[in-house]
Amino acid sequence: MAIDPRAIVHPSAVIAPEAGIGPDCRIGPFCVIGPEVTLGPGVELKSHVVIDGQTEIGEGTVVYPFASLGHAPQDLKFRGEHTRLVIGARNRIREGVTMNPGTDGGGGVTRIGDDGLFMANSHVAHDCRIGDRVILVNNVAIAGHCVLEDDVIVGGLSGVHQFVRIGRGAMIGAVTMVTADVIPHGLVQGPRGVLDGLNLVGLKRRGAGKADILALRDLLGDLGHGSFRDSARERANEGTDNEYVREVLNFILGPSDRSFLAPR
Repeated sequence: MAIDPRAIVHPSAVIAPEAGIGPDCRIGPFCVIGPEVTLGPGVELKSHVVIDGQTEIGEGTVVYPFASLGHAPQDLKFRGEHTRLVIGARNRIREGVTMNPGTDGGGGVTRIGDDGLFMANSHVAHDCRIGDRVILVNNVAIAGHCVLEDDVIVGGLSGVHQFVRIGRGAMIGAVTMVTADVIPHGLVQGPRGVLDGLNLVGLKRRGAGKADILALRDLLGDLGHGSFRDSARERANEGTDNEYVREVLNFILGPSDRSFLAPR
């Protein structure tokens, strides 16, 4: 690997000769890039960014000062195994963000999708899978092995427990601790999060119609009685033509290491 001649590199940056720097990259002052790092075309590191490990960053991603990407996971079981951090295209990774690679016990890779916004001081731990267009607001902490599907928004100062899944289009309110799975398009908020309805703003932005929203509301009402999984299984057996309802039911009945946040 090498530095593409079309890249612009500040003379104070420290780049290992084995690193791969793609065309039109811009490496600002005092950045440090390790030997197994690969930057795709047009990646910009503003300044004071440190990237190490086997880390890949996709085209057009912008990383702001004092971000730390690809350093060893914060996991006492980690013994230096060769694992990866893969970051997609066009992400905005703001000041002080940390993202860790995977571990052998968790599949060996932490994967970030495309077009995300990771605000200042947010953290993505080892073995997470983060979808496209995800927004982590300031000081959000995502623990290891979590799955955040596409279009998830996590409000500032919130935490997500290990192994939690958050379904597509869900929103977590600010200062919420999420300890169980969150259904697609759900709205969760509170010191210990509870399912507080639907993410109506997000649904409307993504084109959900009135009939879709009413169908989801009816589903939440049904799921509030008895066991969450048993209720979902009964509804699934009844069948539905609504894609949003099918998505939520499939999510609930899928494999999980956590329980579910139930409606109030």
